[in-house]
Amino acid sequence: MRTWIDVPADSFFPLENLPYGVFHQWGTHCCVRIGDFVVDLWALAHAGVLPLPWYLFEGDLTRFASEGPEAWRVTRERLTELLSADHPRLRDDVELRTNAVLPLEGVRLQMPVTVGDYTDFYSSREHATNVGAMFRPDAPLMPNWLHLPVAYHGRASSLVLSERDVIRPHGQTGAGAFGPTRSLDYELEVAAVIGPGNKMGEPIRIEDAEDHIFGLVLLNDWSARDIQSWEYQPLGPFLGKNFATSISPWVVPLAALEPWRCPGPPQEPVLTYLTQTGSTTFDINLEATINGTPVTRTNFRYLYWSLRQQIAHHTVNGCPLRPGDLLASGTVSGPTPESRGCLLELTRRGSEPLTLADGSLRRFLEDGDRVTLTGWAQGDGYRVGFGEVTGRIRPAR
Repeated sequence: MRTWIDVPADSFFPLENLPYGVFHQWGTHCCVRIGDFVVDLWALAHAGVLPLPWYLFEGDLTRFASEGPEAWRVTRERLTELLSADHPRLRDDVELRTNAVLPLEGVRLQMPVTVGDYTDFYSSREHATNVGAMFRPDAPLMPNWLHLPVAYHGRASSLVLSERDVIRPHGQTGAGAFGPTRSLDYELEVAAVIGPGNKMGEPIRIEDAEDHIFGLVLLNDWSARDIQSWEYQPLGPFLGKNFATSISPWVVPLAALEPWRCPGPPQEPVLTYLTQTGSTTFDINLEATINGTPVTRTNFRYLYWSLRQQIAHHTVNGCPLRPGDLLASGTVSGPTPESRGCLLELTRRGSEPLTLADGSLRRFLEDGDRVTLTGWAQGDGYRVGFGEVTGRIRPAR
């Protein structure tokens, strides 16, 4: 697809993508990204060239996300039309183009939605098996794992946007032991941003689940493994997880990923409310680097429990989801050593350190380390990407 905007051939953000975001310049407005530009949706709607009212695109994306699939469809179709090479409306209107199409380098990106609740799943069979084998070698998977998508409730207040530094947390690491974590880790994840929610007491059927997904972001679930291993029994993760979780600024709609829809891994028989058919996931390449050295290369298609199943299970008891809620996939690991999605797996709990490009060893993250996650779906001559979610480790205070 051709556009009148100059988009580099290797860009993550061609016309086929148009991910949503929020930026601040003289006001805080919603936008889409194309190449190295943001397109101000508030300005377009205010000028009457978008089919939805301007107030849906002011502040953050939560209100627009709540409008649902039909509003997303007509907005995306209109934006694709306005940015296509042979369409003159925005291209030839100098005043509107100047106000609405802005260089990315001149704006400040914001959190894309207001996240009221954050749930983190544990949906990779390889990840659960690898971690479980370190603690329970005879029975790595818990008895319930193949029957339901396991999850815990995270802390929305510590969600931050990419480029925010992460301060090494303190916590208990054993009986009478307290101090900064010595086992700081990243987790390479993808998260669904919820659009329309559901009423309390009304579950979302698995066949309707994707109608409730506004789009996907990358997510780094920073983890203090020594704190986590001491505290997690009997109720699960707490201080080892809730000090920081980073997300990427761009929400990639499922419509942009449709060409890469594919089947997920074979599953054991599940209950009716979790039974799904067809191509249930997406072929998305995922990568993590530490100080520029690639350490994880994996793919979203490896995830055992799908987005549909996560939403169906989350709401089967009548739990209400709300616009802007974030549902994270859990660490996305695959079947090969390089596809393990965190240092806990890659270094086997620190016993087999990695060697970075500068020759230094890593069992877990050190102060000053910069972790970058990225993801993209590769097409024929183009790709649809998520950009990056990046964070640097700062010393404990």
